[in-house]
Amino acid sequence: MRILPKLNPENEWFWTSGADGRLRIQGCRDCAVLVHPPAPVCPACGSSDRQPTEVSGRATVAGYTINSHQWIPGFDPPYVIAVVALDESPEVRLTTNIVGCDADDVHIGQEVQVCFEEQDGVFVPLFSPTGETRENPVPETRLPAPRPAPYSERFEHRVVLSGIGRSEIGRRLMRDPLSLTTDACLAAIADAGLRREDIDGLSTYPGPAGMGFSEGGVTAVEEALRLQPTWINGGGDIPGPGGALIAAMLAVSAGLCRHVLCFRTVWETTFAARGGMGASSGAGGSDWMQWRMPFGATSAANWIAMNANQYLHRYGATRDLFGRIAVNARSNAARNPSAIYRDPMNLDDYYAARPITSPFGLYDCDVPCDASIAVVVSAADTAGNLPNPAVRVEAVGTQILERVSWDQGTLTHEPQVLGQAAHLWTRTQLQPDDIDVALLYDGFTFNCVSWLEGLGFCGFGEAQDFVGDGSRIALDGDLPLNPHGGQLSEGRTHGFGFIHEAVLQLRQAAGERQVADARTAVVATGGGTPSGVMLLRGDA
Repeated sequence: MRILPKLNPENEWFWTSGADGRLRIQGCRDCAVLVHPPAPVCPACGSSDRQPTEVSGRATVAGYTINSHQWIPGFDPPYVIAVVALDESPEVRLTTNIVGCDADDVHIGQEVQVCFEEQDGVFVPLFSPTGETRENPVPETRLPAPRPAPYSERFEHRVVLSGIGRSEIGRRLMRDPLSLTTDACLAAIADAGLRREDIDGLSTYPGPAGMGFSEGGVTAVEEALRLQPTWINGGGDIPGPGGALIAAMLAVSAGLCRHVLCFRTVWETTFAARGGMGASSGAGGSDWMQWRMPFGATSAANWIAMNANQYLHRYGATRDLFGRIAVNARSNAARNPSAIYRDPMNLDDYYAARPITSPFGLYDCDVPCDASIAVVVSAADTAGNLPNPAVRVEAVGTQILERVSWDQGTLTHEPQVLGQAAHLWTRTQLQPDDIDVALLYDGFTFNCVSWLEGLGFCGFGEAQDFVGDGSRIALDGDLPLNPHGGQLSEGRTHGFGFIHEAVLQLRQAAGERQVADARTAVVATGGGTPSGVMLLRGDA
């Protein structure tokens, strides 16, 4: 049983037009450009004169995944989710299911034809193979050059990271998430040598949110700790989880506050244990999930896996690349007493894990957990008075150069990585060879590949050669990667765990997993949705 979109005047034409067996896409009356998902204006000419436009229904598979995990009741695996490129306009794509063939027969470049499945008056467009194969319909990703810094002075240089703190971390802790948050916040305030009354700013990501992704937002913490901030920030429309720190840096550099407490809390496993997970009653009409939910593409695992398969096809890489990243994370986590998974793992173990959504198995996916992490951003002139060495911010990368979409823009890498990565280097004289330790977001192993290539540690398609047998990314390698175990083994703290580890590394305080003489760290805290990346330097 599919989860259907909620019909409204804006989307009803699309979801019901298949009644006559014809596929229709929004078209511009003035310039004839096709647009999907539907939008109020034409991106080519700016016209708002639009109409449903019939297309042939022929397309080519641009990305796909064989889903093996039960995400929603009644939608039983295995099934194939795919992104298909329309013949009339290959840059216009639909997320869909491939039907009418064995799942193992689906491949990049497969020619397909639309068919429709009716459920409760909604006609869901599916695609079946024609028997023909074409060239890869996805071009090599090429982005415009990022904007150069408009001023020689950098706001980043007016701040330091002065304190860090974290709660306990674990699976199904069954604790109130706000209590995790206050533990982390009080620890960070103490680590910075401050009192609660010194905190004059609060910043978080994503603010009040469901699904075990939040403690209740800024106001919940403000009330719990009886703080009196002059500035607050809390929401998801910032440069990813690390955007909470970037926003705080801007506030401090502008003189609005001196000490901003930034925090991030997750309690996904307790939320699920309390019965919080379940199928939605429908994908909202204006919600972008309406274009994925009907096809069982409910998880970022599905969306990113389709890009990962496009990457493997285009560049001839194998799953060994992903396996080396997973094994490295586990090896590092063995030295981290806070990590959830510390048992040894090798490449054979990686391949033996149960499939989730191809090419991802269990160990390609990060570990849901309960935890909170807090970081204090302070004015740079406080650096000499801190109880611990200050960590300085060299540069940030935030520019959006790609479509903010999981299926309409970048398919060769994880979206919202390449633009921000390129932007970082426009704000510093440092280069990739100057980086001592990399803390790169690994919600999935492929995310790390995207950041490695996006940041220029190797060229597009060169990550398999760069990573090699894994020694290069090991603790004593040329580019130590995620020495705490990352989200693949330590636990999914949605980006803040990388910042916490970067501060420990640059303070020379990471214990058994300390990278020798670590002085610079690059920290990526997201991807997919607008993300950001930071370059940090240590005073230790």
